[in-house]
Amino acid sequence: MKNKKNTKALLVKNISYSLIVLVFLLVILLVAPGKGCGAIIFLLALSAIAYTIIWYIRLSKNMSNYMVEYSMASENTQNIFSQDLDIPYALMDKKGIIAWRNRAFNGLVQKDRLSKKDIHAMFENITPSDIENIVDKADFHGEYQGKKYRIRITRLYIEESFVYTVCLFDETDLVALRIQKENSKFVVGLMYMDNYDEAMESVEEVRHSLLEALIDRKINQYINGFNGIVKKLEKDKFFFIIKKENLDSAISVRFDILEDVKTVNIGNKMSITLSIGIGYGSENLARNYELARMAMDMALGRGGDQAVVKTEDDIRYFGGKAQTVEKQTRVKARVKAHAFRELLENKDKVIIMGHKMLDMDAFGAAIGIWRIATHLNKKAYILRSDVNPSVRPMIEKFKAPEYPEDLFMSEEKALNSLTNDSLVVVVDVNRPSITEGPSLLKKAKNIVVLDHHRQSSEIITNATLSYVETFASSACEMVSEIVQYISDDIKLKTLEADAMYAGIVIDTQNFNVQTGVRTFEAAAFLKRSGADVTRVRKMFREDAKDYLAKAEAIHNAEIFENYYAISECDSANTASPTLVCAQAANDLLNIKGIKASFVLTLYNDVIYISARSMDEVNVQTIMEKLGGGGHRSVAGAQIKEGSIEDAKNLVKKVLKELIERGEI
Repeated sequence: MKNKKNTKALLVKNISYSLIVLVFLLVILLVAPGKGCGAIIFLLALSAIAYTIIWYIRLSKNMSNYMVEYSMASENTQNIFSQDLDIPYALMDKKGIIAWRNRAFNGLVQKDRLSKKDIHAMFENITPSDIENIVDKADFHGEYQGKKYRIRITRLYIEESFVYTVCLFDETDLVALRIQKENSKFVVGLMYMDNYDEAMESVEEVRHSLLEALIDRKINQYINGFNGIVKKLEKDKFFFIIKKENLDSAISVRFDILEDVKTVNIGNKMSITLSIGIGYGSENLARNYELARMAMDMALGRGGDQAVVKTEDDIRYFGGKAQTVEKQTRVKARVKAHAFRELLENKDKVIIMGHKMLDMDAFGAAIGIWRIATHLNKKAYILRSDVNPSVRPMIEKFKAPEYPEDLFMSEEKALNSLTNDSLVVVVDVNRPSITEGPSLLKKAKNIVVLDHHRQSSEIITNATLSYVETFASSACEMVSEIVQYISDDIKLKTLEADAMYAGIVIDTQNFNVQTGVRTFEAAAFLKRSGADVTRVRKMFREDAKDYLAKAEAIHNAEIFENYYAISECDSANTASPTLVCAQAANDLLNIKGIKASFVLTLYNDVIYISARSMDEVNVQTIMEKLGGGGHRSVAGAQIKEGSIEDAKNLVKKVLKELIERGEI
């Protein structure tokens, strides 16, 4: 109160003195008798002016301070202002305990005893550590009693301690408008029939138009149900536009059109399957169309029968339950082979690489590409670091004098020798992170990818030529076809034919998995080139310790959810634990009722998972959840942290989630 009186008195004093001087001068001017008083008036005027100047300088210097002191000295000024504020306003400590609230804040929490005292009771997402980390001010977003708020918390320093002010801004309507705007954005999509020609061949010719009309009707009804527009581009391709809110509806039922279209049957032996590519997120429709095309390429690269939704920084997959349909025509193989030859003819050096831990399929395919390059008089090398122990006996046969001493090259040497006229050929893998030389892919100007695995969100994006056929049994099958189209006079040596034949045998599990007409045609070509079935079979006979380790893994298998076999393989007494692991997974499928098998092994501080299935389950999608990938029936993953038991629990968790969602 004393400060209040002193401040007020000072203000009154300064203002009073000025008024007195002005009144005094005015009186003198009115009653002065004549010119004789001029000197006196002049002196008084000078004195008044001097006083006024001094008073003005002093007052202007301190007036703002006086006014602030006077305002702050008033006990009720801040309290009245805060109480009448329409915005909910409160004071709290660093722990979130509320010390004071205004009327608006009280109106919000009057029926909530906990929220009156603690900000964390109102907004669970705001933690004590969040408050303590505030330097000046920070904004949070939360929901309370059905309304959405922006929470502005400001730190104040008062009496050698920190106090935090809380202001709540109701953004319910603003958020609703944002959601409405987002839902109104247009989504661009493409829809292709995966197996149009094959399905048409399986039905009488007079029914072709009827089958096509029924499929068209299904697709049109589906898009029209979302109030979208659909346009048929070709006999088996559609373009459509829907709103974002309709996309969310389609995602919620996991694109049921994928299964619905398979029910169309007028005597056709093969059901139609669809691939859907969707792009959204950009304000530019043309860019969304580009994203849709990328999504479609991804869907087709993964075998079709699925929907892929792509934004600028995210990609999601739905479906993928059907087996990939084999294309019996070799037109694509011939076109890719000719394009590959044109690339080779303009290059001076070829560097071939597969995936890490080189297996028989990757090595056989690499040898096939090496033979093509040398036939065209190009210097070629195979990148090699670690290899699967089962492959070593075959690799050791490729030595001088029949083969050059520098046939195999390290990644470091390959990087140093790479030029703009070098060609890097990647076989049996399309994920850059698991290739033998990821750094080569960043530096190389010319890259060719030849693979049979389904693509994931991680792909080699800068490939000059990409040939990915998911229906192919192996990379060796694909390279065998390419060899036949590169040149009529190219000849494989017996050892090279053995390596490629072995790659097909291993990947198809002796022609039992992912085997089609073209697989046997490739095997026949290799047999004519000198491959010996007995010699290859002897090469892959099992060691007694490996056989016992496999038997132990099968014996200790756990049946999870009635249909899934999960086991582990002891790597201590086996020369090739990953191979034994894969073999055990294959053998577990021979148990009645088993839809998929998963065998784990710890090798070089990494847990390897081999996943296998017959025809009902897509193990590729399961392994992708764990960072792996592969085929629909043959897949795998690597986990670098945790124990075998932790990895088993991860597999079970993924299986349970997919079962609950009805995906397997």
